[in-house]
Amino acid sequence: MTQMTDKTIAVVKGLIMDGVAKANSGHPGGAMSSSDYATILFSEFLNTNPDDTTWFNRDRFILAAGHESMLLYSLLHLNGLLSIDDLKEFRQLGSITPGHPEVNMTPGVEATSGPLGQGFAVSVGFAAAEAHLRAKLGSDVMDHYTYALSCDGDIQEPVALGAASLAGLWGLGKLIVYYDSNKIQLAGPCSQVDCMDHRKVFEGMCWQVLEVDGHNQDEIRAAIKEGQLETNKPTIIIGHTTMAKGCATMEGSHKTHGSPLSAEEILATKDKLGLPADDFYVPEDVVANFQSRFDDLRATAADWQNTVDAKLADADFAALWKEVTMPRSERVIDWPEFTPGETMATRKAWGSCLNAVMDSLPTLVGGSADLDPSNQTQHFRDTYGDFAVDGYEARNLAFGVREFPMAAIMNGLQLHGGLMPFGATFLTFADYCRNAIRMSALQELPVLYVFTHDSFWVGEDGPTHQPIEHVSSLRLIPDLIDLRPADAMETAVCLDIALKQEKHPSTIFLTRQGLPVLDPAEYPAVVDGPRKGGYVLKDCEGTPDLILIGSGSEVALCLETAKLLKRNVRVVSMPSTKLFDDQPESYKNAVLPADVTARAAAEAGRTPLWHKYVGLNGVVLGLDHFGASAPGKVLSDKYGFTPENFARMIREKY
Repeated sequence: MTQMTDKTIAVVKGLIMDGVAKANSGHPGGAMSSSDYATILFSEFLNTNPDDTTWFNRDRFILAAGHESMLLYSLLHLNGLLSIDDLKEFRQLGSITPGHPEVNMTPGVEATSGPLGQGFAVSVGFAAAEAHLRAKLGSDVMDHYTYALSCDGDIQEPVALGAASLAGLWGLGKLIVYYDSNKIQLAGPCSQVDCMDHRKVFEGMCWQVLEVDGHNQDEIRAAIKEGQLETNKPTIIIGHTTMAKGCATMEGSHKTHGSPLSAEEILATKDKLGLPADDFYVPEDVVANFQSRFDDLRATAADWQNTVDAKLADADFAALWKEVTMPRSERVIDWPEFTPGETMATRKAWGSCLNAVMDSLPTLVGGSADLDPSNQTQHFRDTYGDFAVDGYEARNLAFGVREFPMAAIMNGLQLHGGLMPFGATFLTFADYCRNAIRMSALQELPVLYVFTHDSFWVGEDGPTHQPIEHVSSLRLIPDLIDLRPADAMETAVCLDIALKQEKHPSTIFLTRQGLPVLDPAEYPAVVDGPRKGGYVLKDCEGTPDLILIGSGSEVALCLETAKLLKRNVRVVSMPSTKLFDDQPESYKNAVLPADVTARAAAEAGRTPLWHKYVGLNGVVLGLDHFGASAPGKVLSDKYGFTPENFARMIREKY
């Protein structure tokens, strides 16, 4: 076995060098130092279905060190999922072998792992999903491992350690992370920037820590087996390796991290490894040996399917299995009703909605970043308990003050499949989550971000906690659905929109302060209008000569302002600029007729975006400066968020 494994590892390293050289771009060094472990894992341990990369109980492998993508692509080629031509198109336009692995593009890729740190955190989400579904479906249906390959830079990102702390607390025994500790990064040796004792740190976070020579095959195999045997703790295997292991003259050089090897170095290295000079050399015996487990893997997948089919005779299991596998868009959700005229903060409306539907959505999981009472998730937590701490069937994920890990873990939960994750915090902390939110959109993951306390109305907590630019900033992320409901009725519709998405993540922005509940008898469009992003909430007789556009808490302000203006006023509620912009031009023109140029908009946040709808000379009531510490009503008056001031601004302009 050792001789064939040596040959396979050499072939993988040859493909890495050739792919990066042909692209004249990439990261060969770390990919080569990780090759021993990854090749052994894929060829001897990873349980997959060779005929179905989406098999539900497959082991998941997340390349957290995404820059080592040519390593993964080489292994996927040996698995029969990528062709040599695919490898030759590495990093080229239109190829399925991009610079960093991207899910939904390359068969066998489980997660888009570009920004360092997030792949590690995402793997925690995968492992949490497996543990939860194993508890609910049974270990005969769900019992796979989650493997991640990490690196020095990956663990330097704080999001990784935040997620690792949760993984240790949650006792995710089927999570095995290999840390390729080659002690080199792009700018030089890690000793320049890091003094961490990784064993002490991870042991302190309740992980099993194993250290191996990352180029010793027997030690690697033994560590993987030991990691599989530890069922109460996640395992990190610290592989002490040499950067660009196998290179003729550049072993250990940081120059191999982010640059191709020279043609001369590649030829000399191939000779050292016992490879011919041929580009993209893959002998048949290596492929045959690599795929020698395929028949057994197929049999395992077939046995699993027979088990599921047999269990479907049980009505309770069948009902849960339907929930786990049902497309989100097909769900019928019964939302609560609200009393018109009452005053209710939209964060409380969200809480009421969550409490009303949580029993009928058994795959809904999530939690708050230590803000359960404020985010209205306390009842959910009290009802279903904290995941792992109260058992793995528990549905509340107590993330603690870890907004970025929360968001990245949610991506892992969604990528795994079978669950509907949500996470909540104050809107001002969305900046901590932002890169993971971007990755949600990039990967087409319909996770739900619940952001409460959405404006200066937070009040006394002051400017650090009062969002100003956050809503507009998040609207800049492509394919992210923004939802800022005007009242409790719109909140329910917006949540229905979010939970039925198949590909788009959603952010819902909710108020701390109370807002009047709109009466469908007076405003019938409120029932379905939010689904189109923007809609005519209150119209006038005849052609309007002024249009007021409001979002969230400022819709009520627009309605009150309209009463002060002796004009034909149309009031438009726009809970989602994304959904409105996606509508046909005919619909958008019907809501905002081009010939009605007198327009004004109001939102308690930055103003520039709204000129897209009111024109460069239109009136926008907003906030382009930071807030202050004072009661919300005091700030509202000071900043001019009153019907009288808004009406004055409009009269002065039009």
